[in-house]
Amino acid sequence: MVKVSVNKAKCIGSGDCVETAPKVFAFDDKGKSEVIDPKGSDDRVIVSAARSCPVKAITVVDEATGQQLFPPPKQ
Repeated sequence: MVKVSVNKAKCIGSGDCVETAPKVFAFDDKGKSEVIDPKGSDDRVIVSAARSCPVKAITVVDEATGQQLFPPPKQ
């Protein structure tokens, strides 16, 4: 299980995440992506949707371990 969030300040409304995981992401009334169901797809699809974001506005964290899956933590 993952925790997923969208940084609305970074989001440019490209729609790549909505296209990749339409059961997880949708557009809000301002044309920004938002999480509508964090359990709407499996974790692989959610990470893939986050990777598709051109401005890296989506953060995905493994709830069990607390490890940030995307974007990769800075070292």
